[in-house]
Amino acid sequence: MKNLVIRKATNIIMAVVTVVSLIFVIYGLKTNLFSSQLELEAFLNIFGIWAPIIFILFQGIQVVFPILPGGIGLLGGVLIFGPLTGFLYNYIGICLGSIAAFLLAKHYGTPIIESLFSPKLKEKYMKWADNKKFSKLFTLAIFMPVAPDDFLCYLAGTTNMSFGRFTTIILLGKPMAIAAYSFGLNVALQHLTVLAH
Repeated sequence: MKNLVIRKATNIIMAVVTVVSLIFVIYGLKTNLFSSQLELEAFLNIFGIWAPIIFILFQGIQVVFPILPGGIGLLGGVLIFGPLTGFLYNYIGICLGSIAAFLLAKHYGTPIIESLFSPKLKEKYMKWADNKKFSKLFTLAIFMPVAPDDFLCYLAGTTNMSFGRFTTIILLGKPMAIAAYSFGLNVALQHLTVLAH
């Protein structure tokens, strides 16, 4: 019952955050926030030197508490900080969040997975934990930009995978997936910006 309540609350928060994020994207398109360097700089000046730190923390937290689609944060990093700096901040935040998720699962075990993720997702991937080739499956999934990375980081924490191996896989595997998402979404948004005008 408790897990069901937590899962429903997570779904509601995810829906709210997604709507707010979409409103922000629409606002950004209408005010040229994403196409004008001056507008973007004015927006970032509101947060001062805290802007990168806030964003990195946000990216880390959204891995630990997956309440919104990861692509939104990745796109935000590229739009707000530019392709290269945005990629770097995305990478740092997501890697820190992934490591935190792994350590939480090491400490709390499968109950934390029960609380945060849907039965459908668990049914599809939980059997991986019993597979002798879990490390290889996990590595392959992390390198691919379509896997449910947040869930898999928690799942890895319930296996006998060492912290060192997990961290190495994350640090080496994340750049490719983050780059694919970030730059792919950036290209898509540029086309939307052209269409909007």
